[in-house]
Amino acid sequence: MSISPSPALVAIVSALLMSGIVALRYIATSGLFDWLTRRRMAALYIGKWPQIRREIGWSLLNCLIYGVPAGIVAWGWQARGWTQIYRDVHAWPLWVLPLSVLAFLILHDMWFYWTHRWMHAPRLFRAMHAVHHESRPPTAWAAMSFHPWEGLTGALVIPALVFVIPIHVGALAVVLTIMTVMGVTNHMGWEMFPRWMVQSRLGAWLITASHHQRHHERYLCNYGLYFRWWDRWCGTDKGLADW
Repeated sequence: MSISPSPALVAIVSALLMSGIVALRYIATSGLFDWLTRRRMAALYIGKWPQIRREIGWSLLNCLIYGVPAGIVAWGWQARGWTQIYRDVHAWPLWVLPLSVLAFLILHDMWFYWTHRWMHAPRLFRAMHAVHHESRPPTAWAAMSFHPWEGLTGALVIPALVFVIPIHVGALAVVLTIMTVMGVTNHMGWEMFPRWMVQSRLGAWLITASHHQRHHERYLCNYGLYFRWWDRWCGTDKGLADW
């Protein structure tokens, strides 16, 4: 007679597994752009090892925090069918694929803008967000370097959305890839996109390293994650860094 593991044990194992996956994704992505930065602008990393070591430490702690809701979602999807994640590409019309990606990015961006701006209130900044701004300037390892309370605000939004918005598992992978790559590249200290694109009409609505670097220079501006429209609508867009 076989004994099935308890749902709680399965959920815990799933959470630990997802934490490991998040950590590997962070190390691979940040490591790649760290390498590119060292090849392009090695002077940015002179004397930076203590800061990078601190960034990696905070980030690995947050990988564990991000892994818990992700693991619960993975378990709920596979074992319970709780989420709106689907495998069959024909389960919904094909136009749902790009629309779901855009919906996730728009809602995540809105959540990030307002929680990020909220965390710049003096008391909350000292208690939570100051950890992230200890990186002066940030490096490619800083994208997840923040206080665990801040990590919790970021870890919940994508897992929450999969319960209400239908999304193909491949489209969800696209969302997570965009989230990871933009989080890292916006902190690496140099602009990887050509100047003509950053200063084009498209660039006027998308956040790249030039826009986010201004946030790390001036603090009370440029709060967005993917898009500049909330900053523009709310008067907090202060342009691009002077590189």
